[in-house]
Parts: sequence; structure tokens; C-alpha cells
Amino acid sequence: MASNIFHLTGKVALITGAGSGIGAETAILFSKLGASIAIVGRNEKNLQSTKEKCIVHCKGVEPLMIPGDVTNEKDCKNMVETVIGNFKKLDILVNSAGVLEMGSIETTTLLQYDNVMNVNVRAIYHLTMLCVPHLKKVKGNIVNVSSVCGTRSFPGVLAYCVSKSALDQLTSCTALELAPHGVRVNAVNPGVIVTELHKRSGSSDEEYKAFIEKTKLTHPLGRPGTPDEVANAIAYLASDLALNITGEHLHVDGGRHAACPR
Repeated sequence: MASNIFHLTGKVALITGAGSGIGAETAILFSKLGASIAIVGRNEKNLQSTKEKCIVHCKGVEPLMIPGDVTNEKDCKNMVETVIGNFKKLDILVNSAGVLEMGSIETTTLLQYDNVMNVNVRAIYHLTMLCVPHLKKVKGNIVNVSSVCGTRSFPGVLAYCVSKSALDQLTSCTALELAPHGVRVNAVNPGVIVTELHKRSGSSDEEYKAFIEKTKLTHPLGRPGTPDEVANAIAYLASDLALNITGEHLHVDGGRHAACPR
């Protein structure tokens, strides 16, 4: 990236799910690009680790760490109030927090379904509601972290697919609703990315290793993606280079969305 044309200097960003994976890499990249950031996550230890990695690249403004659960309404209100209280504005909202539950229509429990929908859809809906008044003031933008599972169908991850499809509609609809106010809303739709997401869903080390190996066949580019590759796409959509882009669903999936099932 050419620093003279690609930067986020002067921007204030709120990034959820910043304790690990895509959210953490996005926070680090935003720091490199000159943004003032507020990082949110449930695991305070992981969040502190992200903060320390960001500080190395910060240009005068230390990252604001806000431990919290995006499914907790009081926590969400606190996130937004803390950001505005500290930075006086909000330019970018990155909804990166998400969970995965394995299971089919025969094996997924309603508890699993509710968990996935609460984190991947309801929490984003709520946090977006809270942030919109502030984003309208500065004609800011939102980037949602969706998935190729939102645009393509895969067996065995039913609740997750449903949640990401819903998130894609949330992205498209809010993009249309907020366009008259100059607020852009976009999504990135990653394929398999090497993070802890699948292991947290219950995959054993052997199962995960086999799953990653299979990406050589399921992803046309022949490999899984990395969190920094998704972060690059998020940063682009959040930057002024993308001022005429809204309602977009940018696949960062090695071509998986274009491939036939196999």
C-alpha cells in the first residue's frame, strides 16, 4: 500500500472482536494507517495483547481498550459513549466480532442458533443503531465482517450460514437507508481464514488440520486466507479510496464463492 494515497489519518474507528483474528489484525493495520482506534473484546488479556501491538505503530494517540460483550446492551452503549467521550467523534465502525457453531438442521440446538444469531446479527444491529447518529455527523462508514457462507450454501454450519446471510441483508439495507446521509456500509466476505474461530466451535486439532488441508481443493487459489489479508480489504473499504462504494460484499476467499461445490 502506498502510504501517500492510502491512510486513515484523522479517523476514529471502533473495532469489535479485536482480541484475536481478523479484528486484531484490523486494529493493528488501522494503527499503522494513522487512525485513532477503540478496540472491543470479551477477553481482556487478548485485548491487552492487541493494544500492545498497536501501540508500536500509533502516532501519538494510544488505542482505547474497552472490554465488553457485544451481546450485552449496556456494554454496547458503554462502548459508544466511551468512544465519543474520548475522541468526540466516530468515523468508522468495524463489526468484526463473531462466533461459529457447527451443526445441521438435525443437530443444531436452539441454544446454538440463538447464540450465533445474537452475536452475528442482533449485536451488530444494535451497535449499528447506536453508532449511526455519530456516523451521520461526519459522513462516516461501516464495515461488517460477513462470510462466503452468507452468499453461498454449505452443509454442516447451518446457523452460521443463516446468520451471515442475514448480516449481508443488514449491510445492503442499511447501505440504502444511510446513503442519503453520506454514510457508507459495506461488508467483507472471507472464505476459510486461519484463526481460532473453528477451534472455538469445537473442532479438534486433527479435524482442523484436515479442514485447512481441504482448502487446497475448495479454494481456487489453493490455500486458506490470513487475517491480515481480510484486514487489508476492510481498511480499503473504510478509507477515502472507497468513497463511491457502498452496499458492497467483497469476497476475500481465494475465489471460493465463484467455484462449484466439490
